[in-house]
Amino acid sequence: MEKEFDPYLRIDDVSVDRSDVAMLRAIDDRGSLSGAAAALERSYPRLQQRVVELEAAAGPLVERTRGGADGGGSSLTETARDLLARFDRLVAAYEGVARVDETVLTGPVVDRDGELATVETGAGDVLAVVPTDAATASVTIRSDAVSLHAPTDVPRAEGTSVRNRFSGTVSWLETGDAVARVGVELADGDSGDDGVGRDDEDRGGVGNVGHGDGDTGSDLVALVTRRSVAALGLEPGRSIVASVKATAARGVARDERTEE
Repeated sequence: MEKEFDPYLRIDDVSVDRSDVAMLRAIDDRGSLSGAAAALERSYPRLQQRVVELEAAAGPLVERTRGGADGGGSSLTETARDLLARFDRLVAAYEGVARVDETVLTGPVVDRDGELATVETGAGDVLAVVPTDAATASVTIRSDAVSLHAPTDVPRAEGTSVRNRFSGTVSWLETGDAVARVGVELADGDSGDDGVGRDDEDRGGVGNVGHGDGDTGSDLVALVTRRSVAALGLEPGRSIVASVKATAARGVARDERTEE
């Protein structure tokens, strides 16, 4: 990456740059706008105004609480965390360290709500965008669409942001300069937007298509930042929950008659 490279995300008429990302992460670390301003040595009024400007373009980013035993504070919304993840992927792409893997989950379509279908797979029920005429589907999940969470800190879906959730264990970790690839061995039948899977014997399978060197096996692969590796304490054997937006899981029809 060239030293003069200055990445940014454009949202309407607002550009989100490194200083904005640092501000959001400082709010997350310090638990308040005032704490973030002090840590960054920035003016509190200017920092507060910048949050307002970003929220006008991107939606709610900071959830504020007042009073209580802890005296109130601020925390990031899921929208803010998605924004940070988008920025990290942008940086990784320019640095040339991001490698996209695709996990494929296959099984019959057991329920449908318009274009969104529930596919019964070896990892449990998965909600995905699937063609309306598909009776059986192979659902592809890109590693850069997977978010990882501690089992005790799984976020709630906000508004229409329905998410699939997969409980599992970190099986391997490959780190680069800015990002890391994480393999998650899924717990059988423990997935779905409500966190509850099925245990039927006729569920489909789990496969993986790696883009690059190395064999990822049948693990769900996530692409995360080095910061997330440290914050979550990621290492082989650690329990983890992976989440994927339903709209980011894409299925194609699979003709069982062609299977050997």
